[in-house]
Amino acid sequence: MKLVFPRLCVRARIVIESATMSAPEPLTMPLEEAMRTQRAIRRLKPDPVDDALVLHLIDLALHAPTGSNAQNWEFIIVKDQAVKAKLARLNRWAWGIYGAIGRRVLERRGDERMLKIIKAVQWQADHFEEIPVLVVACLKGIIPPWPSAVAAGAYGSIFPSVQNLLLAARAVGLGAALITLPLWSRFLAQRALGLPWSVAPCAVIPLGWPRGRYGPNTRRPVEEVVSLDRYGNRPFGRPT
Repeated sequence: MKLVFPRLCVRARIVIESATMSAPEPLTMPLEEAMRTQRAIRRLKPDPVDDALVLHLIDLALHAPTGSNAQNWEFIIVKDQAVKAKLARLNRWAWGIYGAIGRRVLERRGDERMLKIIKAVQWQADHFEEIPVLVVACLKGIIPPWPSAVAAGAYGSIFPSVQNLLLAARAVGLGAALITLPLWSRFLAQRALGLPWSVAPCAVIPLGWPRGRYGPNTRRPVEEVVSLDRYGNRPFGRPT
């Protein structure tokens, strides 16, 4: 006992000290700056992202509201190459159809701005296995396809946390985006991730250090998208 007890004490002290040393620094970027400069970053470096940082971002995601405060979420951090490859195949299969149709339509229209986005999504699909971290946001429980209000209510318990995660990633300079193409088949995605049937994958967030840079982003003026009382009533025009 005299030999074992000191070793246990030393081991416990090491665990406590490492936990203290790895306490995350609070994010200092102003919230409005993060919101105004956030955008989808798809071209990511293969450089590793520290596990403690990813856990910190997910911890912040957990502070989002959920329906009835159920907190019925699960997050899968994917770093294993075999699992990434399975999700990459699902993503490329869906993108091969969706992207081809979209590219053909946009080329016909001559929409260069959207074609630039298509190229970024294509790059992400081609380099999917190189993304250092994939975070898959999931919901526990069955998401019924009907009625729509019930389905919307279910997703309303996961997407606020995803937005928290995206804003936190922006605040620390990580590139991120919300994508769903790898989840076109819930059954196949569940198999790839080893999820039980009662846990539904809802979104994939690729995380990594960006090859480019953030913002500024461009958005339509608020006056163009806000109606009062009924659709199309736009009383909030800019003063002349």
